[in-house]
Amino acid sequence: MQGGLTGREAEGLCAEYLEGKGYRIAARNYSCRMGEIDIIAEYSPRAGLLGLFSAPGPGYIVFVEVKYRSRRDYGEPREAVGFRKQRRIRLTAENWLAENPVSLQPRFDVVEVIQDGGKVAFNHIENAF
Repeated sequence: MQGGLTGREAEGLCAEYLEGKGYRIAARNYSCRMGEIDIIAEYSPRAGLLGLFSAPGPGYIVFVEVKYRSRRDYGEPREAVGFRKQRRIRLTAENWLAENPVSLQPRFDVVEVIQDGGKVAFNHIENAF
């Protein structure tokens, strides 16, 4: 992969990454007057080995903030999700939930997409805030 990714390309790769982990993408780039959420996905945890160690929960509606960096010169991508950004994401999520009622527990994740040369790596931070 030559050059840097665009933000939309990083979000697309992140959506594919989440789908590979068993998430079902419900919406991408949802926006309202409060702000924008990059990815909204449904996730139901699976039972542990033979269901012995953990029972599957009811599931989550996951609001995902994608942070892409091609370099770490200015810190980790997750550091860009400060208090104000978190507040805007929460308010935007409340708006989405009012429009799309679900019985799932809301959760807020951050996925760092880091490009180092030709490789892209993901760091998925569940329950980030």
